[in-house]
Amino acid sequence: MSLRLSTVILPIHRWHEGGRERWQRAEELGFHTAYTYDHLTWRTFRDGPWFGALPTLTAAAGATGRMRLGTLVTSPNFRHPVTLAKELMSLDDISGGRITLGIGAGGTGFDATALGQDPWTPRERADRFDEFLPLLDRLLTERETTQRGTHYSAVDARALPGCVQRPRLPFAVAATGPRGLRLAARHGQAWVTTGDPKIFAEGTPEDSLKAIGDQIDRLGRACADIGRDPAELDKILLTGFTPEANSPLESLGAFTDFAGRHEELGFTEIVVHWPIPDSEFASDQRVFEQIATEFKG
Repeated sequence: MSLRLSTVILPIHRWHEGGRERWQRAEELGFHTAYTYDHLTWRTFRDGPWFGALPTLTAAAGATGRMRLGTLVTSPNFRHPVTLAKELMSLDDISGGRITLGIGAGGTGFDATALGQDPWTPRERADRFDEFLPLLDRLLTERETTQRGTHYSAVDARALPGCVQRPRLPFAVAATGPRGLRLAARHGQAWVTTGDPKIFAEGTPEDSLKAIGDQIDRLGRACADIGRDPAELDKILLTGFTPEANSPLESLGAFTDFAGRHEELGFTEIVVHWPIPDSEFASDQRVFEQIATEFKG
């Protein structure tokens, strides 16, 4: 099967107490990419250990040699394009050009207020993302950038020597709304979805497939509006947030069926959570590794 399998390793383990080993094991199992969440903390993990995404990826880059690495996803909630661009350029260099930036508009979780700000409305999140992503694109591709915006500005910001990956590291843009899909079409090398949150609790797998298919159709129209072939974008599904939740990881057969149905929709990559006991991402480690081995390469 040409479908790529990746994993997301939450940054909840001390590096020298199991953290390093998980990233190395992910490479041994043949995952295409190992991502981590770029949050300050997240949901039910708020009262436990949670480490920074970019330092974790830097350490993972030194502990691995082949597997791609990335965020899933970064957002403007607590970042600025100028400083983020410098950190990403450095991480791309340290990893030898193995970094993918998953990026989206952000949400209303703990990240949204940790810096003391009021939560942004959906419209303000979209407005900020509209500025953030194009500016980040410029900062990673141009030698120097000056741009003044409503929310974000850069003055004589330098990006030397630039990314190892040219013209810059790839963006995987998480989006479902019209403005986000337009940004994915214009700036993305990949598009990310978790499905439709409105049907997570009470919808069926069939409802989910239809909703995701509609998202792909709208992405195609956004690409057509700017004359881009939607086949140029990889399509990534982060699992765990569709009505099936973690059930595709119950057996190799269940996952093969799940993956096949989504590959038919046009997905090129599926991302599964590294098992975390006693959490919403609990699953059998043996089955997880069996699935990884079967889909290796």
